[in-house]
Amino acid sequence: MNSSINESDKRRWLKTAAGYAAGLLFGLGLAVSGMTDPARVVGFLDVVGAWDPTLMFVLGGAVITTFIGYRLVLKRPAPLLGGVFQLPTKRELDAKLLGALPCLASAGGFLATAQGQRLPLLAVFRYRCWPCW
Repeated sequence: MNSSINESDKRRWLKTAAGYAAGLLFGLGLAVSGMTDPARVVGFLDVVGAWDPTLMFVLGGAVITTFIGYRLVLKRPAPLLGGVFQLPTKRELDAKLLGALPCLASAGGFLATAQGQRLPLLAVFRYRCWPCW
């Protein structure tokens, strides 16, 4: 029984370490791509003003990487550190999801800005997407 506890602890430690490594890799990718620069993110989200399309390449790279990664990973019979793959089963788009998209997009833009820029943006987003705020 002692060996099963050690194996369980080992698996839990591996899951935790894998989560930290994935978070570190994600954060490093954000920093290298410039997505941690609030001015660049606001410039990308400002499609009616001085739009900065450079983050479109970052998003395109993320979509391509995810597309390839899912194809490779789902060929495995089970995840490396888990029992079964947990994938969503619902495939259709409903009004609730489509109605939430503008609110999520504005909230993401709001949270992506620096602390000093949030107060003026609160007034802007309040009038553009009033159900969110």
